[in-house]
Amino acid sequence: MRQILLDTETTGFDPKNGDKIIEIGAVELIKRKLTHNNYHQYIQPERDVPIDAIEVHGITNEFLEGKPVFAEVVDEFMEYVAGAELIIHNAPFDVGFINHELSQLSHNKWGKIEDHCTITDSLKMARKAYPGQRNSLDALCKRFLIDNSNRTLHGALLDSEILADVYLAMTGGQTALVLADEEGSSSDASRVNLNTQRAPLKVLKASAEELAAHNGKLQQISEKCGNTITW
Repeated sequence: MRQILLDTETTGFDPKNGDKIIEIGAVELIKRKLTHNNYHQYIQPERDVPIDAIEVHGITNEFLEGKPVFAEVVDEFMEYVAGAELIIHNAPFDVGFINHELSQLSHNKWGKIEDHCTITDSLKMARKAYPGQRNSLDALCKRFLIDNSNRTLHGALLDSEILADVYLAMTGGQTALVLADEEGSSSDASRVNLNTQRAPLKVLKASAEELAAHNGKLQQISEKCGNTITW
């Protein structure tokens, strides 16, 4: 499965009020492994970036001078994400901005981004897994002991890379225990040889008192559930 962790930076909070995307960052996972086939693009919003937004992401009007507008990068971006599962923290925000940008094109051949991708909201996943707790990206990094010390300002590519670590930790970590070479076969260096000469494991048997306590607990469970418990 091809998965893409994606984030955007914008001039504000509401595209209907004229706010625009100024940065898109994305990292690719295939079979839950980072491929380093990333996408990163700064975008000229054709409007001023407010000072309060600059304080969040550090992207200034001067920096964006000469950067391409969304219409100039849309085909490359949509071709990159097409067919993938997009994993976004607070997906409605980023998807809303992307779809608004698409709707403003003079010739919109793409429609909406969800016409080409499956959208997964990692914030919704986190809230379901950890109800009543803080589930911001920073909070999840702290929960999973992920180093985000480089995140002094928000940045679309950096946040996408951090989200990849968070998503993998939240969904069980890396799935492959053996590294594969470029041809897809296991390398000799990554094989693990089991020691078959080690001594047999010692078996400790329960005492009479422990068995009596165990049977007593089973009897209590049996009475409460109305069924005989035999394990």
